[in-house]
Amino acid sequence: MHTIIFNPVIPTIKGAYIVGGSVRDLLLGRSPSDYDIAVLESPDKYASNLAMRCNGHIVKIGKQNQAIFRVISESAIFDISAIEAKTIEDDLIKRDFTINAIGFDLFSGKIIDLFGGIKDLSIKKIRMVSKEVFKNDPVRLIRAYRIAAMIDFEIESETSHAIYNNVKLITKAAEERIKAELFKIFSCSKSYNYILQMYETGLLFEIFPELTALQGCKQNKHHAYDVLDHSLNAFSQLEILLNEKNILTGSTGLPIPYMDKERSALLKYSILLHDIGKPSALTVGDEGDIHFFGHDIIGAEMAKLISKRLKLSNIEADYIDFIIRNHIAALNLYNSVDKGFPSKRSLTRFFIKCGDKTPDILFHTIADIKGKANEEKRNEDFLSFASYLLKEFFSVYEVKKTEPRLINGNDLIEEFGLSPSPLFKKILSVVEESRISNDIKNREEAFSLVKETIKSNFGKQSY
Repeated sequence: MHTIIFNPVIPTIKGAYIVGGSVRDLLLGRSPSDYDIAVLESPDKYASNLAMRCNGHIVKIGKQNQAIFRVISESAIFDISAIEAKTIEDDLIKRDFTINAIGFDLFSGKIIDLFGGIKDLSIKKIRMVSKEVFKNDPVRLIRAYRIAAMIDFEIESETSHAIYNNVKLITKAAEERIKAELFKIFSCSKSYNYILQMYETGLLFEIFPELTALQGCKQNKHHAYDVLDHSLNAFSQLEILLNEKNILTGSTGLPIPYMDKERSALLKYSILLHDIGKPSALTVGDEGDIHFFGHDIIGAEMAKLISKRLKLSNIEADYIDFIIRNHIAALNLYNSVDKGFPSKRSLTRFFIKCGDKTPDILFHTIADIKGKANEEKRNEDFLSFASYLLKEFFSVYEVKKTEPRLINGNDLIEEFGLSPSPLFKKILSVVEESRISNDIKNREEAFSLVKETIKSNFGKQSY
């Protein structure tokens, strides 16, 4: 006997039912943050009643004949809609997966399970209600993986086969909905296995056709895989790193930034696409050496178009652009040092360039290198290098950055008669870089540096 304990503010009137993922979560012992409630009559009146009981407010969503009345309270969100069919059973038949097609009669307290959803919950399976579910709503192709990732379930074989046969339908779904489902997958701590399954069914290529050219694109001696397999391996390594951040701390107790689900999802998205520019950048030297000069810039420009296509926000698109455009910056810094660690000036320039995304770039680069899978010694060396950079970033750079600047724009105007110009900005940057690097410590030294900078640039800039 399955019992459901739900939010007590929900009115238990005749003709009202909790449906969808809300019932699924309740049966799994989870407390839903949002409830879907279907009613036979007057969803607006039911919403008003509920709003009064929970001290919430109502937001009407959608068209008049398909309106959803959203009640927002401090404890939960409730979406109330009318049952389009004559009965709740007719409504449940139209739903996507068996575990989402379970209803709970608020009046009688009975569970309505027409398709064996409770059994599928017990064996942790995602099973389609009918063979028409993906044709009726193509975004369900991704949703199957999203739900599986969220609750750590498997997609049963017949449903997986149906996805394989219908992947091209995803192009008919609204881009905003595709993006929403995709980022919910990336937000899960165990998303890699489901992204891999999306690749195996071909769904990943339908969402990102740009990945097709990566398959079979061979790489240089540093890589054990083609570009696509490397990208997927790097994705897996990044997820491990995000789930086990202490990999960087060792015994040093380094402060690791809080990577919330949204930031982690953006970083995973970025690493999946980080090498999409390689096929276009591929060149082969006289001795057969493979190179990908400028693939970071080409990839960033390609990612911009993908972000626009999937309707990402400007903030999201800018983050992804920055990560892909700079994803080899840390590796370049590492390769520039023959022995030991970089100078304070080199570190400061790197930190200024990457700013608060420095840890993100380092996480990305560690995963990128580990995703090559054939250079264990190099992996260990870069891990030590990255740990050092993180320690310097948090314990030195972040502290120095908050300290007062030695000079400002007014000093350049009053002491040197300069006016705002490209040189003006350059001087302030040079002084700030030197201050953070600890090369200069007071205003006198800062003024001397300004004189040297003006002297070296005199005649080259107007000021």
